[in-house]
Amino acid sequence: MCYLERRGKPKLHYDLDDFTDPWAEAKVLILQHGYGRSSRFWYSWVPYLTRFYKVVRPDLRGLGQSQEDFDLEKELTVDAYIEDLIAIFDALGADSVHYCGESLGGILGIILAAEYPQRVKTLTLVSAPVYISKQAQRTFAFHYSSWQEALKQMGSRGWAEAVNSAFRFPSETDPGLLQWYAEEMGRSKVDVLIAMSRLACQVDVTPYLSRIKTPVLGLYPSSSMVTEQEDLLTSSIPNINIVHVASRYHTIQNTAPAACANHVLHFVSQYDGINCHE
Repeated sequence: MCYLERRGKPKLHYDLDDFTDPWAEAKVLILQHGYGRSSRFWYSWVPYLTRFYKVVRPDLRGLGQSQEDFDLEKELTVDAYIEDLIAIFDALGADSVHYCGESLGGILGIILAAEYPQRVKTLTLVSAPVYISKQAQRTFAFHYSSWQEALKQMGSRGWAEAVNSAFRFPSETDPGLLQWYAEEMGRSKVDVLIAMSRLACQVDVTPYLSRIKTPVLGLYPSSSMVTEQEDLLTSSIPNINIVHVASRYHTIQNTAPAACANHVLHFVSQYDGINCHE
């Protein structure tokens, strides 16, 4: 459990998991969570990756164990998120990293790879949209006037439970996972989620796609709300490979962790010359 403190900036938390050989100069693999989640949502990936990589799981500002004592109107921005990530890279002494982001974390990864190509060795997108469609925003609103109003009325936990049952998970999902997922999202302050939702509604990373030169792996469900955006990725990013996980649901990160983590491991290791078939 690590913290990064900076003058005039919120304190950032990240977990560092490392079971690499002590004499090896292991590379850093960033696992960045998405909207309303935290570093804890990657727990099931950690055993598959940490034998070969230093796995770093940051909490976005305002979420998890990162501080929320900042101006949500002025200081919760894409630029602030990117600045936070670069600060963590610098604190780790990592000139470049392998970056894997799910959902909103993937959106940030697209911007990061376009704006700071020298800092991103590979980019993995897990169920990451290019933008939040109007249809998705209506889904997130349920029967309220907006996504933000739904959060205000339902609270973090209630909104998470509603989204889980609506489209995040298949009906046969372990009830324990559903409860854990809702409880973890329920820890997020609703004011932070409302501010994040406003930001997410405005972000469209389409202009950044053609600027990405780093190798990209896309892990996407075989059919979901983001599937229709894959053409934008494949037509705009020069070096991208899309892999479909057999699911109609967004949360392949949690429902197929072994498959996803192994895809990432074999993708990133080829750029480091690592034999991950011990």
